[in-house]
Amino acid sequence: MFLIFKTKTFLIVLAVIVALIGGSFVYLQFRPYTPPWSCTEPTDTVETPTPTESKYIRWAQFDLTNALLTQAYNYDVKSYGEENHLDWIDLLSYSVAKNYGNVTKASDRKKVGQYIDECAERLKKGEKIEDMAADLKYFPFYNEVYRAILSEFVGENRQGDTVRYGLKVFSPVAKNWSYSHHNDFGSVREYGFKRKHLGNDLMGSVGTPIIAVESGVIEAMGWNQYGGWRVGIRSADGKRYYYYAHLRKDHPFNNKFKEGDPVQAGDVIGYLGRSGYSTKEGVNNIETPHLHFGLQLIFDESQKEGNNQIWIDVYHIVELLKKNRSAVVLDSETKDWNRVEAI
Repeated sequence: MFLIFKTKTFLIVLAVIVALIGGSFVYLQFRPYTPPWSCTEPTDTVETPTPTESKYIRWAQFDLTNALLTQAYNYDVKSYGEENHLDWIDLLSYSVAKNYGNVTKASDRKKVGQYIDECAERLKKGEKIEDMAADLKYFPFYNEVYRAILSEFVGENRQGDTVRYGLKVFSPVAKNWSYSHHNDFGSVREYGFKRKHLGNDLMGSVGTPIIAVESGVIEAMGWNQYGGWRVGIRSADGKRYYYYAHLRKDHPFNNKFKEGDPVQAGDVIGYLGRSGYSTKEGVNNIETPHLHFGLQLIFDESQKEGNNQIWIDVYHIVELLKKNRSAVVLDSETKDWNRVEAI
């Protein structure tokens, strides 16, 4: 009798376990899912494009400080036109790879800075970067990542009859307009669901003109529950997606642009505000006026809206771009601000 009772109990427990596992399986299989780090509108279903290549970078981070970026940048600019022109991306890739990817500690940053100087001196003497980096296992990785981020940052700029070599990209905030920011990448956000903050918040006055950092095409322009009125711009090579969110409630965008239009680096694309955190369009639920500025890397198109999104810390990039801010002027008829060069 005891044996029969024990067997029945075992079978009941087993049936409950199977039911729970089966229910969980069905839940996992059919529950609509939106990646919690996505900066696009949540939808009932997410269609992830099939990767076009079996091998592409699925993870990257950007820990380089403004000081290191400026150090390498100065070597590049000062050597422009010389026989041995120094590529700042090669300098950065070599130095970080030589330090085994360690950049977060002050002591590591000091070493990376020393390696930048060392690399520059060797290149000036005629050595080739491919020979110098031959034994650095992760040089190709860092070089690909840093080129995906920085490849269009430096080059020739023509202004009238003058050709200037230096930064081709601009600060996301117009010249002579004040803002403040700190490194808030990875901090917690809880509206809708608990998630990491994947951008940099630039605090400023409502109506501050917002600038296209890099040339590209407007891929998104409109309302997003989380970002409010926002603009998304894809770079010409498709590897960078710039995200500008929480724009002004009324007149959020420059009226000269619409989704699908090309923009030039330095163009005014919209105006700082505090819109967002609402399913209803045109609502100000952000307490402090600011621009949320984000940068997504895309090595394969499946990453754009999929589960392998790569958003990098842009705080030090914003610091670097203080060197190049776009001057703007108000058009009294349209009430839009436009870059001075375009008037």
